[in-house]
Formats: sequence, structure tokens, C-alpha cells
Amino acid sequence: MFGAFLKYLTVYLSSMVKFIAGPLAGVATGLSFWESALFSILGMMTTVLLLTLLGPGIRLWVHKIIGRKRKLFTPNTRRFVKIWKRWGIFGVSFLTPLIFSPIGGALLVNTFSGDRQKIILSMLVSAVFWGLVLSGILHGSRSMLPEI
Repeated sequence: MFGAFLKYLTVYLSSMVKFIAGPLAGVATGLSFWESALFSILGMMTTVLLLTLLGPGIRLWVHKIIGRKRKLFTPNTRRFVKIWKRWGIFGVSFLTPLIFSPIGGALLVNTFSGDRQKIILSMLVSAVFWGLVLSGILHGSRSMLPEI
């Protein structure tokens, strides 16, 4: 019982930081396709919900601690603005599991959009899609590998 809990926790926590790590951990720990996909989705959405709901408070706290003015236009901010203008909230949400981490994608959409419902919905659709696709690919390729 405790061993299964640790497997689920590994997939969940891995997906909170880097989404692809969740399905990889699910395959490595021997979880089923559905378990791997479910806990990967839950991990990403936990990060998104925390940053979306607590984001303004965290931002104020960081500004209070750091207490310095940052440059308005840096190479990173220009890159983020270019990505946002090109793809918008749904594009950034779709790319979050692959290119950005759940943390990076959530910070990006929360910076440029104030609509929490739209953020959570678009990130959920993306997490479900990529959770199922990546878990399917990894679980399917596991059967092609020889047993060690």
C-alpha cells in the first residue's frame, strides 16, 4: 500500500515541476497507462492552480523582498511578449507541457492574462491532452523494449 502511494507521489511531484517527467516516472515505476496519465495531469494542474490563485500574493511578496526595480524590456520579456502575441493563452497553454514547464507556462499566462477561468480551463485541456498522449507513447514504447 505504501509502495503504491510512493509511486503515485513520484509521478505527481515530477509533473508539478516538469510535465514529461510524470509519464516517464509512471513508466519507470510500473504504473498503468491511466494511473500515469491521471497523476501527471493532477501534478500539472496543482502547479497551475497554485500559481493562478496565489500568484498576485506571491508576486507582491517577492517584490517586497527583492525591493528593486527591474528593467522593463529585457531579452526574456521580449521573447515572452512575442510568444504571447503569436499564440495567445491557448497556444501557450498547449505548449506548456512540451516547451515550458508547468511553472513557466503558468507564470507566463498569469503575467499576460487576468482571466483565471480561461487560464485554468486552457491549461486543463492541455494537461489532459498531453497527459494521455505522452503516457500512451511511453507506455506503448515500453512494450517494444526488451526486458532487462
